[in-house]
Amino acid sequence: MAQTPHRRAATSSTPQQDGALERYFGIRRYGSTLRTELLAGLATFLAAMYIIVVNPSILSDAGIPFSAGLSATVLISFLSSLAMGLYARNPILVAPGMGMNALFAYTLVQGAGLPWQVALGCVFWSGVLFALLAFFNVRKAIVEAIPDSLRYGITCGIGLFITFIGFKNAGFVVDDPATLISLGALDPALITFIAGMLLTAVLVTLRVNGALVLGIVITTLVAIPMGRLWGTDVIVAWSGLAAWPDFSVMWQVDLWGALKVAYWPFIFVMLFTNFFDALSCFLALSEAADLKDDNGQPRNLKRSMTVDAFASMIAAPLGTSAAQTFIESGVGVAQGGRTGIVGVVCGLLFLPFLFLSPLLSLVPAIATAPALVMVGVFMLAPVGRIEWQKMDQAFPAFLAIIVMPLTYSITLGIAFAFLSFVAIKLCTGRLAEIKPAMWVTAVLCAIMLVTMQ
Repeated sequence: MAQTPHRRAATSSTPQQDGALERYFGIRRYGSTLRTELLAGLATFLAAMYIIVVNPSILSDAGIPFSAGLSATVLISFLSSLAMGLYARNPILVAPGMGMNALFAYTLVQGAGLPWQVALGCVFWSGVLFALLAFFNVRKAIVEAIPDSLRYGITCGIGLFITFIGFKNAGFVVDDPATLISLGALDPALITFIAGMLLTAVLVTLRVNGALVLGIVITTLVAIPMGRLWGTDVIVAWSGLAAWPDFSVMWQVDLWGALKVAYWPFIFVMLFTNFFDALSCFLALSEAADLKDDNGQPRNLKRSMTVDAFASMIAAPLGTSAAQTFIESGVGVAQGGRTGIVGVVCGLLFLPFLFLSPLLSLVPAIATAPALVMVGVFMLAPVGRIEWQKMDQAFPAFLAIIVMPLTYSITLGIAFAFLSFVAIKLCTGRLAEIKPAMWVTAVLCAIMLVTMQ
């Protein structure tokens, strides 16, 4: 992730900052200005805007119509980002999380055969349990129990996982019976993706605001002639500029069907994944962007936890997988954003896209994939901060990094990392270095692994 500048000294006040905004958000107290906060909100939105297309694309693999998934994505992103800005007052965008949507579509629906309505019910009940954990401030105890090296490893592992999804969506990597995966055929679509990926990397290197979105737009434009002038398939087809939102999946969640005893393991897996995915992303953001309080812990942690729980609970009735802290928020923080105004701006910028679904549905997977690859690059930044010379720290972090992409599961990466950390400390006689919350977490990891079988 982009390096975060040191907090600036308080700037001279303006009438706007001395009014209600200053009293509520403390703009000058955090060394920022209203203009900086607004621009940081725009930058964060531009960096994360790809989720509007990518999330419904993944949900469509579970049977949820693309347009309905897009409307649900916009609504949950608007509501939860607004709540993060106004209630938690953190410069953080909240949107459907990458990994959570993959678990929903590929594990619960395609893998286990759950109807998507029941899978949404599992999301809802896991959100309710998540809210109870947030109410009793359980996450704070777990945050304080996780060593720094594990935090860095989880951040890097999620980055590689997201990059792998990007490569898979673009056809850059494909199934291979001999080697499991291999490079896809160098057809016009894959060549277009590679060109778009390199272009996006150049734009990011030049620090162009909205580089990820520009990369998506340009790659889409290049793909328009595909199937018409070269290749065999038409990838980009015009279907209109705007349309009314699609709320066809709203309130289609099967709450009571999801409470069958046979589905309890899925609820637990969703809770575990939701909780630790959100926790790991929040830790990664606080580490990379220095969003910490005076005690070195993530800022406004309890309020942010409450917003995460709120986002998880309302996502299912809207028709999408759970929303959580978005790692791309670090883009705005790196450009000076320090207060909840950033979250408010991000939330408001989502709303117009309720009416632009035909336009956004033009964007093919090969155009959004470069953005996913670059997100992985951003999130690998903490790898150099892992204490590789200390094997009791390095090995669990390494497992978190490598298991996530190789098993296509953030949950498994976290579980094996936590279990290995406890096992190494136990076998080397360093019990005092294992905090009580880590013991409990390791037991839950073991239960989760058994439950998933």
